[in-house]
Amino acid sequence: MDQFKAMQIFRAVADCKSFTQAAEQLDLPKPTVTNAVQAIEQQLGVRLLQRTTRKVSLTVEGAQYLERCTALLNDLENLNGLFAGDGRLLSGAVRVDLPERLAHLYVIPALPDFFQRHPQIQVRLGSNDRFVDLVGEGIDCAVRGGTLRDSTLVARRIDAMEQINVASPAYLARHGRPQTLDDLRQHTAVNFFSSQSGRDLDWEYVDADGIARTLPMRSQVSVSGTEAYLAACLAGLGLIQMPRRGLGTLLATGQLEEVLPAWRPAPLPLSIIYAHNRHLSPRVRVFVDWLASVLEQQSVSE
Repeated sequence: MDQFKAMQIFRAVADCKSFTQAAEQLDLPKPTVTNAVQAIEQQLGVRLLQRTTRKVSLTVEGAQYLERCTALLNDLENLNGLFAGDGRLLSGAVRVDLPERLAHLYVIPALPDFFQRHPQIQVRLGSNDRFVDLVGEGIDCAVRGGTLRDSTLVARRIDAMEQINVASPAYLARHGRPQTLDDLRQHTAVNFFSSQSGRDLDWEYVDADGIARTLPMRSQVSVSGTEAYLAACLAGLGLIQMPRRGLGTLLATGQLEEVLPAWRPAPLPLSIIYAHNRHLSPRVRVFVDWLASVLEQQSVSE
């Protein structure tokens, strides 16, 4: 079997954590998938996957091999895509990682439009709020909020999202409505913890001089995803801070109420990021342009 094809099979098994699911995804017989992975292991002289009756997981050597083969496959796919400007339809996979709530509200509902334009492109979409290693995990692009601190990445700025403080009516009925920053000492927040450090992020606000400040908040629950963050607030578990974008219906129907409007957090930068040393293939470039258009149009309409 062609070595690159075998590497594609191995990557599919690693992604699916299953030989059976990888075979179904690739439309190949399961023995073909099993034999391809075994051939790579025999060639390298190491075990890449731990197999049990319930799951498949990467060994240390498997994780190292996956990182390198993903980079090689991306380079090969990008090279093949360089010359797709001759009237042929763009094809291949685009790997993208998006914040959970943004993916569910805006990007996924708009994907039929993208596929109508580019029917031969496949999108592998991860939706979570954790830190991702774009190069190590073979991700072509991601959307993230906040200031870019990684010098190996390029950020295409899309928007600066207004953020507000909100609570549920049930929470306010039990604990009262905070009127000043000092009142927060008597209140509880739903905390959001960093996927990198595991530390709860502090409450943020901009003071009268326009300087961003933080303060710790008491909390009974901490979460790492925006959907869980919002759900905990709606359940009356505490105050939260979120971009106003996407909260319009909840605010209009009274399911959420804004509090402390004079002490909002600073606007949150929203950017599409990708590795600066990775050439954007035509299919990734058209997806990034389309994604930017979707997010920019949404910011104008809200």
